[in-house]
Amino acid sequence: MTATAQGYVTVIWDAKARPGREADLKAFITAAVTPSRNDPGNIDYEAHEVEGCPGEFVIYERWETRAHLDSHLAAPRMRELVPQMLGLIDGSIEDGIRLLRPFRPAN
Repeated sequence: MTATAQGYVTVIWDAKARPGREADLKAFITAAVTPSRNDPGNIDYEAHEVEGCPGEFVIYERWETRAHLDSHLAAPRMRELVPQMLGLIDGSIEDGIRLLRPFRPAN
């Protein structure tokens, strides 16, 4: 995959379930994957559970542009999901987010 003219945006989100909420967080993430994949500008949206660490998850997302990511985050369903998610995760959503921008060597 090559970057779009503006450079696609990759998001890595690490989330850890609150004690006793591991299965709930996994179900929550599972339900969120398909709608997010269908959002305009989505390239990839993959959920992973960290091997050997039940309740620890990594979400890998790629978006065509930052504007597409921002639109996804501002979607009405996201405003409804965030309070639910906060009840399932240990820490804040922002603590686990890393934004990446691709680059390639000249040759």
